[in-house]
Amino acid sequence: MNPTNRQPAGRSEPDRLDEYAEAAVQRLLSEHTAVAEQGVSVTRQDHTLVLRGEVESAHRRDEIVRLVSERFPGVRLDTDIAVTRTSAPTEAEELS
Repeated sequence: MNPTNRQPAGRSEPDRLDEYAEAAVQRLLSEHTAVAEQGVSVTRQDHTLVLRGEVESAHRRDEIVRLVSERFPGVRLDTDIAVTRTSAPTEAEELS
């Protein structure tokens, strides 16, 4: 293998899932100013990136999916990102 053709750590090719892809996505999500998300886990399964976690809004979830799709355009994404309620409850909770 020619060492000059290797990608530096965290610089995965956009259409391939190599051993650096998970770290590249985690770094993208945590360092991007519009997202700065650390609550989403990233795993590789075969030729798919799996995103799991909870975020505060549907907009934030959509932004995460958009960013990862742009960074890895040829890679299939499987998203399991739930939206947590961030507003105050509208009803009183009954305690017994």
